Amino acid sequence: MHPHLFPTIKLSLMIVTITLIHFPTSLLADNEQYPTCEAPFYCGNLVNLSYPFWGSYRPNYCGHPSFQLDCSSNVPQINITNINFGVLQIINSPRILKVARTYHLESWELFCPAAFVNTSIDNNLFSYIPSVDTNLTLYYNCSTPLDDLPNIVSLQFGCDINSSTESEFISYYVQTSETSGSEFSNLTGACDYWVKVPVLQSAVTPATYNAVIAAIDNGFMLGWDASNSECDTCLKAGGLCGSDPTTSSFACHCSNGTFPSGCSTVTRSIAAAVLGIIVVCIIICCLRREQLSKALIFRRTARKNDENANALILNYGSLAPKHYSYSEIKKMTNSFINKLGQGGYSSVYKGKLPDGKLVAVKVLSESKGNGEDFINEVASISRTSHVNIVTLLGFSCEKNKRALIYEFMPNGSLDKFIYHHDSSATNCRLEWETLYKIAIDVARGLEYLHRGCSTRILHFDIKPQNILLDEDFNPKISDFGLAKLCQRKDSIVSMLGLRGTVGYIAPEVFSRNFGGVSRKSDVYSYGMLVLEMVGGRKNFDNGVSNSSEKYFPDWIYKDLELGMGGRTYGVMTVEEQETTRKMILVSLWCIQTNPSDRPSMNKVVEMLEGTLHSLQIPPKPFLCSPKGSPVDSSTTS
Repeated sequence: MHPHLFPTIKLSLMIVTITLIHFPTSLLADNEQYPTCEAPFYCGNLVNLSYPFWGSYRPNYCGHPSFQLDCSSNVPQINITNINFGVLQIINSPRILKVARTYHLESWELFCPAAFVNTSIDNNLFSYIPSVDTNLTLYYNCSTPLDDLPNIVSLQFGCDINSSTESEFISYYVQTSETSGSEFSNLTGACDYWVKVPVLQSAVTPATYNAVIAAIDNGFMLGWDASNSECDTCLKAGGLCGSDPTTSSFACHCSNGTFPSGCSTVTRSIAAAVLGIIVVCIIICCLRREQLSKALIFRRTARKNDENANALILNYGSLAPKHYSYSEIKKMTNSFINKLGQGGYSSVYKGKLPDGKLVAVKVLSESKGNGEDFINEVASISRTSHVNIVTLLGFSCEKNKRALIYEFMPNGSLDKFIYHHDSSATNCRLEWETLYKIAIDVARGLEYLHRGCSTRILHFDIKPQNILLDEDFNPKISDFGLAKLCQRKDSIVSMLGLRGTVGYIAPEVFSRNFGGVSRKSDVYSYGMLVLEMVGGRKNFDNGVSNSSEKYFPDWIYKDLELGMGGRTYGVMTVEEQETTRKMILVSLWCIQTNPSDRPSMNKVVEMLEGTLHSLQIPPKPFLCSPKGSPVDSSTTS
């Protein structure tokens, strides 16, 4: 360090130290409420909601206490003066809600006398809009006919009796316009029951049965005032509107703290402190520019990616798995004491939920980078529900600490049952019937990913290490870190770079000269998986040194020519030989070089469950896979 810099650094540090002593503590710390409330809020069929609305995964301090939404159905609900309304539309500017009584949306029991309740609102928070709203008035059990009166029509509505299958039709008189006080008194004096239902003014012309039903279902407009003036002040200051969770009063969440109104202004002392910090930073940058730059970029990137991960996952609303804090993750794994396995970018630990259920907790390495694998895995597997797909029970995402919680699979992964250097490990070998069932069930799981979901999911990392086995050796596909979502109508997907594990990657993935990347790329990986299930013992027991020989089926074609079934370990029955030969033929069809020559996964299931005589020997592929042991190979993206 140059000697003339010492006085400058010393003076700068003194200024900064003195100023920071008087620096408000609320402005020194990051406000965790700010990024939480900044994340988009999705509820039912409504998207990109903000203040004053909250509910589901959005905490109450991000909204107004009276504007909680129930997001459990497609149409969100809000409770106003003890009456549930379905929220059909939210218009932020001007601040307007379009709502309808919920029982209008669900049944016609509205028209039974027991359901007669006038619509009431909290006038301090909500207001009708006279220019667009009006009231329908329904009269029932009238002593004199009202047909001849203006703006009144007689309609019949069905009414369920005691929730039985019987129904009766009840006559109602429906008045389609507002009446004066004296006119209304005369009408109510002639009828036992009446109720006012707000609707849009143009909704009941002409007044017919269908028009009345449609008008009630289409709802009406309400303006709202949720501390609007304070909120406008907060927004102009760069804050986010919300509330104090302890007092329920309005609060303004800013990046540097939460305040009763607008964000705090910068005082002279704060400006001096900032100036002093800038001076010190400039000096440090001159001395260690490259190191500091890297550190700042890494910190900003990690924080931004963390916010993106939380926002994307929370967008799934009720479909998102349960979120756990990192302290809860440590508690359920007993501080990560029981490790089940480790991959290139993650470690898996055995854990237990509060209800005693065993789980596998996958903790991603902090050096993994931008968290794309984490987002991919949650986004993909949250859309699945299949007996051969592993179930995601929860996740944790706090800063650079990310974890996924899966159902516990007692028998671990498939690879430990098909790779054996020690011939004495007879207790780990699976019966042919079990291997055959595993091959079929994995094919069914892939068929579900390709065709059974509303969004097609391509896995891109099918290999023995990612096939988990439960206590009955039923397989489940896991590890969706490299998965890609695409529309079901898409046959070819766009993809940059290499994705998968050496030895299982389809030719078109590492070179587009062989064709477009599609679900047939997963079919190739599946074929390599089945080949290893059939030939794993033989290759390892014979000590094959060239890894391409372990993958490429030259020796399998020789076995087929000699009429052998593949692996020759032990005594095989005729049925086992036919099963093995069937698995070999199907897998060879799956690894054809041209993607169009490979069968779809539903065809694979059909071939495996069919007869051996219906299968033909496919052409011999002309590509060798890249070198790399299946045991030592790692995933790349």
